[in-house]
Amino acid sequence: MLDRNVRVGGGELDLVVVRERALRFVEVKARAVGDTSALEALTPRKQRLLRQAAEAYLLGALPPYDEVAFLVAVVTLDPAGWSLDLIDDAFDG
Repeated sequence: MLDRNVRVGGGELDLVVVRERALRFVEVKARAVGDTSALEALTPRKQRLLRQAAEAYLLGALPPYDEVAFLVAVVTLDPAGWSLDLIDDAFDG
């Protein structure tokens, strides 16, 4: 993990992670069991703000990255615990 809760470029990046030379801007959505609204929350306006924040972040990024994309981490919470679903390339960049 490179950063978390980064406010830049008019938006906020929940997590910025890298593995080898693949950079991911991660949007984290927590929901209760049965709530399927996580992806619906990624409105065109929210996607635009995330793109602007990512572009601003990349201006200060030092290493070149072979791949850059958005990932959504959907955390489902219930009384027994939680589960995690990862959606890579969540929307076109």
